Amino acid sequence: MTAPLHITDGLPPPAPLTLTARDGYPLAAHHWRPASAAQGVVVINPATAVKADYYHRYARYLAEHGLAALTYDYRGIGASRQGSLRRWRHITKLDWGRYDCDAALAWARTAYPDAPVHLVGHSIGGLLLGLAPHAGVVARAFTVGAQYAYWPDYGPGKARMWLRWHLLMPALTALLGYFPARRLGWHEDLPAGAAYEWAFRPATLEAAYRHLRRHGDDPLAHFAAMRGDLLAVSLSDDPFGTPAAIERLLGYYRHSRRHHLYLKPADVGVPGIGHFAWFNDRFRATLWPDSLAWLVEGRLNRTPSTALEPDSPGLNADSRAGPSPARQAA
Repeated sequence: MTAPLHITDGLPPPAPLTLTARDGYPLAAHHWRPASAAQGVVVINPATAVKADYYHRYARYLAEHGLAALTYDYRGIGASRQGSLRRWRHITKLDWGRYDCDAALAWARTAYPDAPVHLVGHSIGGLLLGLAPHAGVVARAFTVGAQYAYWPDYGPGKARMWLRWHLLMPALTALLGYFPARRLGWHEDLPAGAAYEWAFRPATLEAAYRHLRRHGDDPLAHFAAMRGDLLAVSLSDDPFGTPAAIERLLGYYRHSRRHHLYLKPADVGVPGIGHFAWFNDRFRATLWPDSLAWLVEGRLNRTPSTALEPDSPGLNADSRAGPSPARQAA
């Protein structure tokens, strides 16, 4: 459980609110306001099966530095869960993108019509931006470990991860009608649709959504609208967000200026960070300023390992085998 957030800096407390997605599903959210006029508004997209309150300290940090922030739970997760997930077995990660992330971006654009809209996406949260019809409102995006869980891209421990997420998870989901992650100590429970989408994800999103595209519903159409700049962070000890996984997803944001920043825990003097710890407030003085500089000024505090201009051929999202490794920008 996340510890209570003690407010000592004079900022207004976060305001709870309910977002209503286009299909009518209500989403629990919090609005974090700076003490003065906002320099921008940031939508924070969680990782799969991670509750929004994990990001509350980070949202407060943004507000302390002049940015409004919106945290929210995807449908079926945390405070946006409505009873038994067996009733909501049809919920997928596609729904989290084209409905839930879209509702958050639409709220940000309406609530702050004169401020730039930015997005911070953790893990699957970096993919969901491209599935949202409002993707085009985003001026800058900052992602951490953002990928879509194609298992050959996994890092150390790949065999164990495959057994956990691609054998045990779908088996338990088929048995129970949802994935009981909390009972296993693996974050929040998952609706069946979202669990299967993860477990059986193919190499490309084109293949994943082929059945929809054949019937004229193209979930990938909104990636082209995202023309804001994007900074993607990967950690050397993150078994999910490996460089191959990061660049596989970056290939879909082909109309954006993209930077891939590869970090090692030793770069900030710690033994490990992994897939989740970047958002822990022990990194507010070492890692969080990287995101602040990017979101407020579009400035890179560190030299990226890869930099690609919009429409660069360095990443190819149309390849049946997935995007090729990015070339170092000249």
